[in-house]
Amino acid sequence: MNKLRSIVSVCMMAAAFLLLVSCASPKKFVYLNDMTPGKQYPVNTETVTIVHENDRLDIKVSCRNPELAVPFNSQVGAYKMSVDGGVSAAGAETLEKGYRVDADGNIVFPILGKIKVAGKSLKQVSDMIAGMISEGGYIRDPQVSIEFLNFKYTVLGAVGGKGTFTVDGDRITLIEAIAKAGDLTTNARLDRITVIRTVNGKQEIYYNDIRTADIFMSPTYYLQQNDIVYVEPKQMPRNEKAWQTASFTISVLSLFSSVIWALSAIGVFGA
Repeated sequence: MNKLRSIVSVCMMAAAFLLLVSCASPKKFVYLNDMTPGKQYPVNTETVTIVHENDRLDIKVSCRNPELAVPFNSQVGAYKMSVDGGVSAAGAETLEKGYRVDADGNIVFPILGKIKVAGKSLKQVSDMIAGMISEGGYIRDPQVSIEFLNFKYTVLGAVGGKGTFTVDGDRITLIEAIAKAGDLTTNARLDRITVIRTVNGKQEIYYNDIRTADIFMSPTYYLQQNDIVYVEPKQMPRNEKAWQTASFTISVLSLFSSVIWALSAIGVFGA
């Protein structure tokens, strides 16, 4: 009985050792590890969001007399007048929301017609529409607000959840985008966070190092519409699966050797 208890004890100890080895925590990494508490760091806020083909824009026109702006806030061109003389859009609830930029970079805006918007910033488009309304004599001092309805970006590579994500509005940081994609995996290169951006019809590549506060001044710290974020994985010296298999095999052999040694020590294999 004592020999049996000894055998069980040895096996349990060996199994516990194997469990600890197989469940060892991976090496951890730290973002922004050069930051000092209490110190202020500048952030690149000079981000210009550019309109591209297939973007969908929400455009609202306002002024001191709301009724004058109604025709510009309708996508149907049909209006109705109430008994008290008020003007409102008819049937707008059945329309697809926003103005989609066509393949030629244009939108069709009420009253003003076709307007070229691709390649311009949101502010440039806003100022242009406000100027056209004012110069046309429709409204003296119109206010035009524009935002994206389909702002999206894509995250690929060594992250928890790859995919294309949408944003409510037109502003998200690179760090927030990575967090929404399930954070970086342990196989990610922190010094190789790549952002691919379309500029004037051509692809530009930017590299970021998430370990340092320099990322705050990166031109891609704030993402733009249709940006692609690629997190480069580490270059492993051997196939990761093969390495895990080899490690498990070594652990099993060590466990077996420990059990045989223990059994021999207590005389189980004795004469």
